[in-house]
Amino acid sequence: MTLRGPRYGIRFRDDVEPNERARVTGASPLPHAPPTGDDMPFSHDMVCSLAAVADLVNTAPETGGPDGLTGVDDLEAYVRRHELSGVENVAPADLDQVRALRTTFQEVFGAPDSPTAVTRLNVLLERTRITARLTEHDGYPLHVHYFAPGASVAEHLAAECGVALAHLLVEGEWERLRTCAAPDCEKVFVDESRNRSRVYCDSRTCGNRMHVAAYRARRRM
Repeated sequence: MTLRGPRYGIRFRDDVEPNERARVTGASPLPHAPPTGDDMPFSHDMVCSLAAVADLVNTAPETGGPDGLTGVDDLEAYVRRHELSGVENVAPADLDQVRALRTTFQEVFGAPDSPTAVTRLNVLLERTRITARLTEHDGYPLHVHYFAPGASVAEHLAAECGVALAHLLVEGEWERLRTCAAPDCEKVFVDESRNRSRVYCDSRTCGNRMHVAAYRARRRM
């Protein structure tokens, strides 16, 4: 069985290893239970869509790691990781377009305030072909796709992820688009906690590292 975002056309497979899924979404790894509809204010579908945006942005070297989109193989891996509906083939031209889109999404995440984020996202939405349609396929129930038939990978992501971000902003949740609080990390994430308390991109790495540093600093006092 496949889990996917019926409203946004992005999905995760059930057989994706749990800690790998946690790495992509920024959720806590097992043995802690993954987030559920009871733990966060958004549906699983929207969380997966927003996670796909964050994962794309975090492939940029500006976030503190190596460039995660240096070749077509990298883009194909991203498409498989998020099970993008309707994407059959990936070409070199797609890589250039998705890298450019990545920069646009970076600017939305990096906006200093909600009005700026709205302005930046509107620029993207204005130039994106969005064709909302109800569809049933591959045994999944009726859901909405926003990408136009025959859309490229970049057009698909611009439509589906752009709409997901738009819903977030409409709900007044701009502050959930965050950059890791660790001083040497620029990775982005969507804070899915109900009280907007998450500050690190990954509790296993940056979170643990900063907690250890704080503990050692207290011991030296």
